[in-house]
Amino acid sequence: MSKAQMIEELMKALGREKVITEPEDLICYSFDATADMPSKLPDVVVVPGNTEEVVRIINIARQFKTPVYPRGSGTNLSGGTIPIQGGIVLSLQGMNRIVEIDADNLVALVQPGVVIQDLNNAVASFGLIYPPDPGTVATATMGGSVSECSGGLRGLKYGVTKHYVMGIEVVLADGTTARFGGKTVKNVTAYDMVKLFTGAEGTLGIITEITVKLIPAPEAKKAMLATFDNLSDAGDSVTEIVRSKVIPATMEIMDQVTIRTVENFAKVGLPTDVEAVLLIEVDGIPEVVQREADTVIKVIEKNNGKIKVAKDDQERDGLWAARRAALPALAQVKPTTVLEDATVPRSRLTDMLVALQQIAKKYNLQIGTFGHAGDGNLHPTILTDARDTEEMKRVHQAVDEIFKVALELGGTISGEHGIGMAKAKYLPLEFGEQGVEVMRKIKRALDPENLLNPGKMLS
Repeated sequence: MSKAQMIEELMKALGREKVITEPEDLICYSFDATADMPSKLPDVVVVPGNTEEVVRIINIARQFKTPVYPRGSGTNLSGGTIPIQGGIVLSLQGMNRIVEIDADNLVALVQPGVVIQDLNNAVASFGLIYPPDPGTVATATMGGSVSECSGGLRGLKYGVTKHYVMGIEVVLADGTTARFGGKTVKNVTAYDMVKLFTGAEGTLGIITEITVKLIPAPEAKKAMLATFDNLSDAGDSVTEIVRSKVIPATMEIMDQVTIRTVENFAKVGLPTDVEAVLLIEVDGIPEVVQREADTVIKVIEKNNGKIKVAKDDQERDGLWAARRAALPALAQVKPTTVLEDATVPRSRLTDMLVALQQIAKKYNLQIGTFGHAGDGNLHPTILTDARDTEEMKRVHQAVDEIFKVALELGGTISGEHGIGMAKAKYLPLEFGEQGVEVMRKIKRALDPENLLNPGKMLS
């Protein structure tokens, strides 16, 4: 059976308007936000509008033994949506309906193509928020976020995506549909299948509906900018703030390379003569916010830092605009931006920051580091040029060492970016061969023909 026959079957099943075949359009689905990754044009892109159409797509893929690559907005940073064997890219952006906002039960029911910021805009009138807050919140979709188990700026206090997914509907590799979880706060019935599919990167099934937990929006917020002449002082401040029983909503760090680049790019008024900045926000009821802000100020000053409190919402918004500009700013410096995601226990943050400086020097590379300091999640960003083969060799050596150090410090190879293609080779370092084999058994059980996002996570 030919590719042309498969495309004709998809058009019959979905309608021609939901099947994309023009070469210039297929190019847009051949890569994602990950640098230095192989890519291949998909044979076809399909944009279903409901679960029944996803079932039809999977059944046609089974008939033609063609791989299926689920995709949201493509903002992921691990090569997770790249169609490395051609096949079908299944874009879920057409399934973008907020099905229900149930304020009484503090939940929302959404399709996977809903943009995270759109969900937050919709629940704001109920005085609620959906806490996961990735850097691409204005473009990333709920399905992609659940599949990658993304984190973001509010991870320290509020956790990551898996802490908010209460239920899912999923189309399995055999073309059947299953539902797990729901609206109940307590649900310990049998295996936790919701958690299994959360973070599975589309390798076990296609998520077609998601029930997520919402929480009341905080009454008050206070944002602060702390500056340091020594990187270690910034790292030590993070540990001591939490030791002082203050859990900020957000506590972000940027090193000097990142500060200078962001200021040159966005002109937001960051001081460029310091070694590091911390962007900190506490939230809650006004009395607690003020008390926690006072504690943060004392800790910063004790650790040789200087601190400025945002005087109004405009200054606060400027601080977070600066943080969200970190990646696009760094991406302007050189043609290739290799963004990594190494996470260590918060108490080892200073050790990791120092190690990153040493790795940059050892391999003669320009590395800008920013990230979620409060939960130990750093994003060392290597500025390079993929056309320079000698430098890229050093880049790959540096990345290997970054993950080696993170694991030695008791950390993990991924805090929020997933595994995809980029990190598959490192899995045995964290789980051992037996641990990886357990995951392979789960993959084989649910997808015996290896049709769902093949070559990702468990290559």
